[in-house]
Amino acid sequence: MANLTIKNVPGPVLRRLKTRAALHRRSLNLEVIVCLESLVQSLPVDVNALLAHVREIRRTPARTKLTDRTLTRLKTTGRA
Repeated sequence: MANLTIKNVPGPVLRRLKTRAALHRRSLNLEVIVCLESLVQSLPVDVNALLAHVREIRRTPARTKLTDRTLTRLKTTGRA
């Protein structure tokens, strides 16, 4: 494994990292590694594709009429 030295870490950042490390019962070094891994492994979100997917899910069929009675029946169907 390689080594990495980080210089001039602001005090508030260091305190938050130490707090997170204690909360997760990790060393400061391991907490920094976990934080870095989560940043570099996250995928960018394609906002337009996400919105298109949400709009497709929310689309109501043309002949469907939702009433309070229908919603109550759908919510309670199969519940004891």
